[in-house]
Amino acid sequence: MKYKKVVRLYSNSRVSKYYRATNRNKNKAVMLYFANLKIAQAFHPLLSSFEVILRNQLHYALARHFSDGNWIINQKSGFMVDPSLTYINKRSKKKVVNDYILKEVKKAEKKITDRGVIVTTGRVIAEQTLGFWNSFYETHHYALLSGVPCRIFKKLPSGYGRKEINEIILRIRELRNRINHNEPICFVNKRCDFSYVRNMYKVINEFLTWIDPEIMPSLNEVDKVLKVIDKEENKQIR
Repeated sequence: MKYKKVVRLYSNSRVSKYYRATNRNKNKAVMLYFANLKIAQAFHPLLSSFEVILRNQLHYALARHFSDGNWIINQKSGFMVDPSLTYINKRSKKKVVNDYILKEVKKAEKKITDRGVIVTTGRVIAEQTLGFWNSFYETHHYALLSGVPCRIFKKLPSGYGRKEINEIILRIRELRNRINHNEPICFVNKRCDFSYVRNMYKVINEFLTWIDPEIMPSLNEVDKVLKVIDKEENKQIR
């Protein structure tokens, strides 16, 4: 497809980033735009697996912790409303209520009820976003849960804990959001560069391997990320 038509279809403000990133080479700009789409597409199975595995492992760990398979519903009157979640901000002197998890669970229950179906643990869990599960690694919730969220890892490296895991999930969420909004992921400092996506692939790979070393080998048939990156990077080099 010609550069002019790509601009007309996808907007100049979006495509011009690729034009500048390829030293104003229209052909390479078009190639890079579609390379970005292909690499984003290749990440979807991995990101989907990451989110499902993270949420399920957290669910299992918290169900054991509370000895309650319906903890996500029943803890609305438990740790989700712990008095320590309400405090006075030292700077603003204003009252703060850290009720994000509680609100998200209630919101999910309302959505389910509005659909005319019974509220179940499985349905409430399925409604939650990656941001919801990420919040279990924030300082206050993590402490309330006695560090349980880090017990989902079989092979967590020495020196890694809540802070590091929280930061990694935030980075993966950022990648996922960029992909979902069709933003450039093959750029570093506004230049064509595939090192970011290579590094993020490594980050996701390591994270899942820490949970269970068998996860990544099980995804061999659908994991094409590095192959697609190699192919598209070679096109830019030519």
